Amino acid sequence: MDLDPADQQLALELDRAHVFHSWSAQASLKPMVIAGGLGSTVWDFEGTEYLDFSSQLVNTNIGHQHPAVVAAIKEQADVLTTVAPAAANLTRGKAAQRILEKAGSRYSKVFFTNGGADANENAIRMARLYTGRDKVLSTYRSYHGNTGAAVVATGDWRRVPNEYSRGHAHFFGPFAYRSDFWSTSPEEESARALQHLERVIVSEGAASIAAILLETVPGTAGVLVPPPGYLEGVRALADRHGIVLIFDEVMAGFGRTGSWFAFQALTAEDGSFVEPDLITFAKGVNSGYVPAGGVIISPAIAEIFDEAVFPGGLTYSGHPLAMAAIVGAIDAMESEGIIENAAHIGRDILGPGLAALAAKYDVIGEVRGLGVFWALDLVSDADARTPLSAAGIAALKGKLLSLGLLPFTADNRLHVVPPCVVTDAEAERALAIYDQAFAELPDLA
Repeated sequence: MDLDPADQQLALELDRAHVFHSWSAQASLKPMVIAGGLGSTVWDFEGTEYLDFSSQLVNTNIGHQHPAVVAAIKEQADVLTTVAPAAANLTRGKAAQRILEKAGSRYSKVFFTNGGADANENAIRMARLYTGRDKVLSTYRSYHGNTGAAVVATGDWRRVPNEYSRGHAHFFGPFAYRSDFWSTSPEEESARALQHLERVIVSEGAASIAAILLETVPGTAGVLVPPPGYLEGVRALADRHGIVLIFDEVMAGFGRTGSWFAFQALTAEDGSFVEPDLITFAKGVNSGYVPAGGVIISPAIAEIFDEAVFPGGLTYSGHPLAMAAIVGAIDAMESEGIIENAAHIGRDILGPGLAALAAKYDVIGEVRGLGVFWALDLVSDADARTPLSAAGIAALKGKLLSLGLLPFTADNRLHVVPPCVVTDAEAERALAIYDQAFAELPDLA
């Protein structure tokens, strides 16, 4: 594309004059200007390029400007740009069919939403109506969205000023590196976390609990891959007490973990995996090219609404342009081996490469992840596991940007989350940039 450097300042001036940003105090903002992107690279109006190892908000799984997805949107725009959700639409039906094929035979319907937050809202609603109960349990280390019930189900600081929704309680999920259970192994962490959850269920009143809502792999909270046996144990507790199990795969789904869904990547020794009753998705299903999300529904829950009215809906549920982007993205991911590429990159390049960096630099306390979904837990004291300061993270972020890499940071962590289409060469280049950044910032604290 033709770039006019004057547009760099104009973009920033217009943004600061007219745009209100999320999760921010507005006065001090100086947002990065992005003019375009392709694959795993973005650039500004001055032509400065960055390797995008943030995937924006961990959602451009298929990369920037994938031609198949862009073409699908354009083709749909020539046919029908919008339609009411009550109408049947061929593209919407194809999108639901594609999603269900990847989720597996346990699921029968898809309810489309505009994004991940309202997907979680509607999954909670379905669980409450299905069980006749009210309460929802979720973990403290979680993020489920910025709407009424979703933000209260969220466990981090964003919940606190927004607690207007009823019927929510929280518990601690497993996190062996910073264990709340004084565990000494992943297996012990799993057992103690499950014992804690069972105590919470009993204490809250099992007969009052409609759902347990979990990010299959908590993302913004730190890419917390659950230890062996944990999801199986949660499934057993849910079944024992008649509780609906919801997996939030908004960030972890559609290739991020090297599988179509994260729960499919977390297999037991016999190759089996835990299937929830409801799955929420968004982001990666079409890489955010057009906003879309949804709830994947098991027959037992879907069928209660064969006669009873489901009291929920959205004007843009199953919007044709979003549905075309889903069909285009899933078809391209399948035909081009993009899921397999994500698994390969994690297994053969990022996993070993990040582990080597951790062995080299004491500031990296732990490396965890799979596929193209990784986090470095950064510390100022390796023995005490003291989280790296905000100033240290800011310095690292600035250094990475100066070296041409767009990072994703959260709290004391550097998240390594490139698009699923990232190449071997790009992953190796990113590892070299991380190495240089850590080497040139030896006094992080």
